[in-house]
Amino acid sequence: MKNKPLLWVILFLSQVVLAQKNKPVGETDAQKSQRFELESLLAEGMKYAAMEEYLRADSTLRMALKINPNIAAVNYELARTLLKRERLDEAAILTQKAAQLMPENKFYGIQLAEIYTQQRKYSKAADIYKEIIRQNTDNAEYGLELAAVYILDEKYEEALKAYDDVERSLGVDEDLVHQKQRIYIKLDKISKAIGEAQKLINAEPTESQYTVELAQLLMMAKRPKEAKEQLEKALKMNPDQSDARMMLAEIYRQSGDTQAADKQIGQMFNNPNGDIDTKMQALVGLMREAKDDATRQDVINRAAEIVKAHPKDVRAYVVYADLLVKADRKPEARDAYVKASRVNPAMYEVWGAILDLDGSLNQIDSVIAHSDQALENFPNQGLFWYSNGSAHLIKRHYQKAVDAFEEAQKLTSESKDLQGAIWAQLGDAYNGLGEHAKSDESYEASLKIEPANDNVLNNYSYFLSLRKEKLDRAKEMAAQVIARNPTNATYLDTYAWVLYVMKDYKNARIHLEKAIDSDKNVSGTIVEHYGDVLYQLGEREKAVEQWKKAKSMGENSQQIDKKIATGQLIE
Repeated sequence: MKNKPLLWVILFLSQVVLAQKNKPVGETDAQKSQRFELESLLAEGMKYAAMEEYLRADSTLRMALKINPNIAAVNYELARTLLKRERLDEAAILTQKAAQLMPENKFYGIQLAEIYTQQRKYSKAADIYKEIIRQNTDNAEYGLELAAVYILDEKYEEALKAYDDVERSLGVDEDLVHQKQRIYIKLDKISKAIGEAQKLINAEPTESQYTVELAQLLMMAKRPKEAKEQLEKALKMNPDQSDARMMLAEIYRQSGDTQAADKQIGQMFNNPNGDIDTKMQALVGLMREAKDDATRQDVINRAAEIVKAHPKDVRAYVVYADLLVKADRKPEARDAYVKASRVNPAMYEVWGAILDLDGSLNQIDSVIAHSDQALENFPNQGLFWYSNGSAHLIKRHYQKAVDAFEEAQKLTSESKDLQGAIWAQLGDAYNGLGEHAKSDESYEASLKIEPANDNVLNNYSYFLSLRKEKLDRAKEMAAQVIARNPTNATYLDTYAWVLYVMKDYKNARIHLEKAIDSDKNVSGTIVEHYGDVLYQLGEREKAVEQWKKAKSMGENSQQIDKKIATGQLIE
């Protein structure tokens, strides 16, 4: 509602005046008490409404209304309260009564018109606004409200007349002209819209944006030569007018002069004083048109130009980085996101993108450094703690990993899947610390969430076999994994090693040979395990051959050299 502060003053004064006006000569004590009660209830109701306690305001104002239903302010205030509760029909009745009781108060009429508009009773709302305007020439501005109602009612010619009346009273106004132009465009009267644009230019001939708007309308009217003249005129007034260069480039492109078009686009992108929003809009257009690697590279180059022209605008870096990601240029994309984070470190999505790219590039030290920085800005984001813990776990910083995972766990309790992943990695970290009871508890907690998590089942069973504990449980879990992954060398090795610890060397050999046959790039650890099994089966020369082979492949136990030198199994 317009003029709200003034409205409150008027209402307050009107209430006092009305209270005195309604006071009869020779007022009795009972009448005086009733009048004071009415005034008190009205003030209390308004107080509750200001506090947004609308139910209490409603109840209080209805008590006032019972005392005297013919006070305009009470009806109006109760209607306002009902509007807050979206009870339009009741509010309309009460506001209508307030307007009837005090027709000279335009604010009552305005509220009623607003209610009618919400009820889509546009003709009634229009009649009220017309009466308000008729009452006083100072109310000419309400012609804008009248025009808005006509637009909602799709009476566009009437809306234009209303805007013309306002313009005659108040003069040429940019917003008003733009509203008229939208209507003319909707009615396909482009020449009329062009005439309105000329009004703004006549009023302010040095404002280059008005000239650009005229050029845009001329282009819509398929008058490119005149549009070009206007754009060149605008650029003489303001060489930094980015939208003018973009439109001029489009005119050159349509005429087949791609060299001139590229020149205008280049000047726009490289100008540090140009509007970055317009550049972004142009970039989106280029992205839509990019059909091959060459044109996509051109888009990336343009984005780089925006970054160079606007080195302190985070949007430039983010858009550039996004394009590099799509082009699978991950290192460059990550670096662009990092620069964005330096401009504005409080962007959650940017840190998420940085960590995602660090991980995909397998740059674990960067994950640790960047997750630490992310957590300085977002200490309550569990995903950043999770990334930090995962990186520390890979680096075998087991205590730091545990600390990070425990923080992540507190902050992501509503995500069941993430909780399962955290428990799984806590199991690995606790195992690294030698806290086997906590490790087992963590694995079991993870498996309760996702019983068929092959990675957890594999790690859990393997660590149990190394400790030679709960071997039946270890065998059961490892068997589940290879049943689902019969050719996975790592999982076959785990199952074989559990069998080895259980002294089932024959079956251990079978599964290790399967692992070696399944993977040409099998690890040295698996080959060493195969040698150990052969040794236990009495094939010592073959065992030494496998140990030597494992030694040449890397990823061996600390005892590999002694095994080879002595020809003996050392555990």
